[in-house]
Amino acid sequence: MNDQHSRPTGRLYGVGLGPGDPSLMTVRAVEVIAAADVVAYHSARHGRSIARSIAERHLRPDHIEEALVYPLTTETTDHPGGYRGALDDFYEEAAARLAAHLDAGRTVAVLAEGDPLFYGSYQHMHKRLAHRYPTEVIPGVTSVSAAAARLGTPLVEADEVLTILPGTLPEEELAARLAATDAAVVMKLGRTFPTVRRALERSERLAEARYVERATMSGERTGALADTDPASVPYFSVAVVPSRIANPPAPPERGEVVVVGTGPAGPLWLTPETRGALASAQDLVGYTTYLDRVPVRPGQCRHASDNKVESERAEFALELARRGRRVAVVSGGDPGVFAMATAVLEVASEDPYRDVPVRVLPGMTAAHAAAARAGAPLGHDYAVVSLSDRLKPWEVIAERLRAAAAADLVLALYNPGSRSRVWQVGKARDLLLEHREPGTPVVVARDVGGPEESVRIVRLADLDPGEVDMRTILLVGSSQTRVVRRGDDTEITWTPRRYG
Repeated sequence: MNDQHSRPTGRLYGVGLGPGDPSLMTVRAVEVIAAADVVAYHSARHGRSIARSIAERHLRPDHIEEALVYPLTTETTDHPGGYRGALDDFYEEAAARLAAHLDAGRTVAVLAEGDPLFYGSYQHMHKRLAHRYPTEVIPGVTSVSAAAARLGTPLVEADEVLTILPGTLPEEELAARLAATDAAVVMKLGRTFPTVRRALERSERLAEARYVERATMSGERTGALADTDPASVPYFSVAVVPSRIANPPAPPERGEVVVVGTGPAGPLWLTPETRGALASAQDLVGYTTYLDRVPVRPGQCRHASDNKVESERAEFALELARRGRRVAVVSGGDPGVFAMATAVLEVASEDPYRDVPVRVLPGMTAAHAAAARAGAPLGHDYAVVSLSDRLKPWEVIAERLRAAAAADLVLALYNPGSRSRVWQVGKARDLLLEHREPGTPVVVARDVGGPEESVRIVRLADLDPGEVDMRTILLVGSSQTRVVRRGDDTEITWTPRRYG
C-alpha cells in the first residue's frame, strides 16, 4: 500500500476477479467494487469486456464506468513507435483519465481478470499511478490455479519446480525451459499454439501436456494437448504440464541410455537439456560423487558405484535399457571428455547391446569453466591432455606434451595428480620448461564451481606439484598468453586470437 501524499485524493484499487466464474471472486473484491465511485476495465475495440462481465452483478447504476478501449490488439499500426509505442500512448492516456478521478477524490477500482499483477492489464496502470496515489491490490484466483482445478491434478508436489511461460517466447526458448522444469503452464496460446506444440514435442513433454480453455467460464474445454485442433484455440487457454510425481510419464516404448554431464560442480552448470534428461529418467547410474549432485526424485532408482568400474557401470546401464528402462548415466564435466560417454559407447558397440539407443548430451567442461574464471587463456589453439597414466603409458603422455609444447599450443592438463600419482606434475613441468619460458602463466584451478574453489595464476617455473590433486585442472599458456593485473588488483590471463 502506498500513502505518500501531500493532499487528499481518491484511492486506487487493482481488483482481481478470478478466472471467469463470478462466484470465484473474493469477498474483498466484491467489497471494493461495491464501495468504488469509478469502475474501470479494459476492452477490445468491439467494446465487450470480459472483466466487466465477471463483475456485472456487483455494478450499480450510479457507478461511473471507464472503458479503457485498446486501440489495437495484434494488428499492425502506423504509429511512429510501432505496436509498443501505440500501446504506451494508450496506457498513458488511460492513466491520465484515472488520475483525473483520483485527483477529484474519487475511489477507482480497476478490474482485472485473474490476478491484477499476473500478466494483467492492470499492471500498466499500477506502474503509472501507484507511486502517486494510495493504492491497494486485491489478489485473485489465477487461470493457472483454475486450470489445475479443472484438470483435477496436482501442478507440483514435494520439491518440484513449476515454471510459468508466455507462449510468445521463441520456440527454442520454450523448448529449453520446458525440458528443464518439472511442471509448467504456458499462457497466451491462441495464435502461438503451433509454436508451443512444437516446443512441447522438441522437449519430449507433449505426451504429458494437457489443454484447458476458458477455465470456469462458459465454453470451458479440457483435453490432451496433442489432440487439440490449432485452429480452434483461443487466447484464453493454457497448456499444462502437470506434476511428474502425480502424473508419471508413460514408460518408453523401448529403453534408452542418455549419457549426461553435470559440469564441473553443481546445478548452475547444468544445461536445460541435461536437466530434462535427469528428470525424466527412471534410473540414474553413476559414480557416487556425481550422483550426489542430482536431486532425489520420487520414483527414480539410483545406482551408485565406485569411480574405477566404468565398464561395469556402462554394461549395467545398457542392460537396464535393454529391459525397457529409461536410463541416465551421470558423468562429471562433459561426458565425452575423459568421462563416461566413451565407456558406454564402447560396450554399446558389442552384442547384446548394439540395438540399445544411446544419446550423449554435452556438458560444461572443467577446462572451459577454469578458463572462464581466469579470463580467456583458451582464446587461441589449445590441446587437451590427461596426465593420468592408468590407461596409457607415461611415455605416450610425454611425447604428446612435447609435440604440443613444440607447436606452441596452450595446454589443458586433466587428471594432473592424485594420492597415488604424485610425480606426474613435476615431470610435465620440467618437460614443458624445455620449450616454454619460466614465466609462462599457468592457471591452477581447483574445485571450480564448488565450495572450495581456488583459481590462481602462477609462473610455470613456480608450479608446485604439492598443490595439485585430483580436483585440480592446469591450463598452461603458450608464448602468446598474457597476464595483466587490473584496477581491482585481480589478475587475468588471456591468449590473443591473433598470433603475433
